[in-house]
Amino acid sequence: MATPKEIFLKDYKQPDYFFDTVDLNFTLGCSSPLILDGVDVKLISLKVNGKELKEDDFHLDSRQLTVFSPPNGKFMMETVTEIYPQKNTSLEGLYKSSGNFCTQCEAEGFRKITFFQDRPDIMAKFSCRIEADKSLYPVLLSNGNLIKQGEMEGGMHYAIWEDPFKKPSYLFALVAGKLESRDDSFVTCSGRKVILKIWTPSQDLPKTEHAMYSLKTVMKWDEDVFGLEYDLDLFNIVAVPDFNMGAMENKSLNIFNSKVVLASPETATDADYAAILGVIGHEYFHNWTGNRVTCRDWFQLSLKEGLTVFREQEFSSDLGCRPVKRIAAVSKLRTYQFPQDAGPMAHPVRPHSYIKGAEVVRMYKTLLSNSGFRKGMDLYFKRHDGQAVTCEDFFAAMRDANGDEMANFLLWYSQAGTPRLNVNSAYNAQDRTFSLKFSQEVPPTPGQPIKEPMFIPVALGLLDSNGKDIPLSSVYHDGKLENITNNGHPVHTTVLRVTKEKEEFVFNNILERPVPSILRGYSAPVRLDSDLTDADLSFLLANDSDEFNRWEAGQVLGRKLMLSLVSDYQLNKPLVLNPQLLHGIKSILGDSSMDKEFIAKAITLPGEGEIMDLMEVADPDAVHAVRTFIRKQIASGLKEELLYVVKNNRSSEQYEFNHSSMARRALKNIALAYLGSLGAAEITQLALQEYKTATNMTEQFGALVALEQTPGQIRDDVLADFYNKWQHDFLVVSKWFSLQAMSEVPGNVENVRKLINHPAFDIRNPNKVHSLIGGFCASPVNFHAKDGSGYKFLGEMVLQLDKLNPQVASRTVSALSRWKRYDENRQALAKAQLIMILSKNGLSENVFEIASKSLGS
Repeated sequence: MATPKEIFLKDYKQPDYFFDTVDLNFTLGCSSPLILDGVDVKLISLKVNGKELKEDDFHLDSRQLTVFSPPNGKFMMETVTEIYPQKNTSLEGLYKSSGNFCTQCEAEGFRKITFFQDRPDIMAKFSCRIEADKSLYPVLLSNGNLIKQGEMEGGMHYAIWEDPFKKPSYLFALVAGKLESRDDSFVTCSGRKVILKIWTPSQDLPKTEHAMYSLKTVMKWDEDVFGLEYDLDLFNIVAVPDFNMGAMENKSLNIFNSKVVLASPETATDADYAAILGVIGHEYFHNWTGNRVTCRDWFQLSLKEGLTVFREQEFSSDLGCRPVKRIAAVSKLRTYQFPQDAGPMAHPVRPHSYIKGAEVVRMYKTLLSNSGFRKGMDLYFKRHDGQAVTCEDFFAAMRDANGDEMANFLLWYSQAGTPRLNVNSAYNAQDRTFSLKFSQEVPPTPGQPIKEPMFIPVALGLLDSNGKDIPLSSVYHDGKLENITNNGHPVHTTVLRVTKEKEEFVFNNILERPVPSILRGYSAPVRLDSDLTDADLSFLLANDSDEFNRWEAGQVLGRKLMLSLVSDYQLNKPLVLNPQLLHGIKSILGDSSMDKEFIAKAITLPGEGEIMDLMEVADPDAVHAVRTFIRKQIASGLKEELLYVVKNNRSSEQYEFNHSSMARRALKNIALAYLGSLGAAEITQLALQEYKTATNMTEQFGALVALEQTPGQIRDDVLADFYNKWQHDFLVVSKWFSLQAMSEVPGNVENVRKLINHPAFDIRNPNKVHSLIGGFCASPVNFHAKDGSGYKFLGEMVLQLDKLNPQVASRTVSALSRWKRYDENRQALAKAQLIMILSKNGLSENVFEIASKSLGS
């Protein structure tokens, strides 16, 4: 605000102009202009209360329709618009996919259908009349209940749908086409029968059995765990091949990407089956956490998505191996979220960090216990059913239901970046006390240079020298002695509340120096640094009762080893593998008491991206060389053990989707992949035999992964054979594209360029773009090639994609966002591509935002 200037009499001077008369016209209490969103929509007519508006009553531009003076109070507006879904390659709004019409309106697609206040806090009851040629579009679907349908002249027919629940426009859906349905039913806990239908083209109908099983399973689980019952008498799912996302939770008419609906043992892997179970669960859970209670604005997106991802994770954990599911979730967090937190695209959990948003929800449960979390959820639905709400509303429900202030917890929603938590321990043998000193720091991020301490729940256990959990009864903290018993009984895992920059917790009656098991179950999404020695980590790997922390101890050891070898490689020192690693993996492989899927996770090395993320200057060549070296050393040193695993974990003839069968196949495939790294003729013949005799896609593709590692005629022949066998199944062909795109074969960019012109590739299909172009960007050794060929290829693809589908293009260009992490040569080459992209005329807002933020970082 400018400082007021004092005015003096001596400064007066006569005005340059005088006015003769003044006419004033006041209109008091008139309505504000009505502003409606609209993109790529042609306005044919506009009426208010039945009267056609004149041109000077409204203004129309490429983004909005503004009605200057709508009537006060209630009024009826009628718009007639014209759109061209056949030409809509953005796959937003109403578009055509494989001859069928369908919609995708989240986040702002409804404005491509008609003019509307396209925002989530505008909630209304929708009715929808669809008219179409019956021979071309015999099935007409929309949200809610089918009220009426009938025949019309000229071979046309119609259907009228009404949704009794208020919803935002982003949840509107329409599907019209030649489809057939798998039908079933579910009886809810109150005794109401719900008709279930999964719609696909007729040839895909046999592949919907697992999807229907998943839907019925998730409906029962949501009733049992959260007391939430489905609220209509019909639930429709439609599978479409061209879809920007995995699926969409439109009220009662969920539209899914075909890859997360269609499955058969011959064409889908265990990972595909698990993904279908999880995604169908996710979209169904949205009926309450997203539809009945929606987000007020898109800054609250992490509320509905984070909460629903958490619910999906809990569902999948209850049906599978909970530690393995937790490991998978944390691995995803570290692979995708942590690098973003440390780069130019860093942002708080709000507006749209779904992965981290789920971790925030999990922290509520960790702090409040299962029963306290359920009480908070019940209050949340009681208060906000039918409303558009905020993250603060969810926090308030959790706080009020449990009488727990959780003072600075809301910082998780507003502060960007990944907190670093440092822990130092000390044992006092005389006093028999064990202390843990915590210090935390949140690194500066764009727009947030200074951060406040976070509320970090630390689940903790202490192990004695025999590897057993020490019973915990009290802890001295903040000048007070706090009891941590459970109904008078000592506990083995307690949750410490770290809320300050520095604080100390002291445990009493500890008879010997323990080994602390910190962040059990990964109780907070932080980077942990501790004074645990390699011996401590090996001890935890062998003994910790918390299986996540057993895995984590192995990962920490693996990361330390890989970083040490990277340093040796950069100094041209010979690489030597610590024999303790081989011994550790051998002992894990031989432990028959452990879950086989957990063993598969435990013997998997940290990814190359994860290691580069820990380096001051990322070196893709060194990290790749070191990881390749370690893999070959493991395969060579444990060859007999790995061969035993392969031969003793083959599937039976009959494919079964259950945990024990999936775990056996997972362990077999990781062992075969290790052996494949050797490139030995005998191993190649073994993998070839596994490929030819496989009775399911999981094992066939696992053998293909092992064979793909060694360039040569056998590799080429098997890839050709796989394509010839599955060329008519577009989902399997996407796997074929992805495997080749991610190949570590030197100079692979040229092969990927050839595949862009392959007749099976379609740049308009998001699945194939993510498989081939996205897969290539996930290959550090080729995407980050020293000559910049990978960056150049991506730049060309981004510009092509942007003309067709800006949403997919923006996801693709983000692969260049962390260009400053690399050496000067790579920086210059990546930067040149960002400059080139930004120099093009007509660039979409989506791509411009990501590219400009990346360049300006």
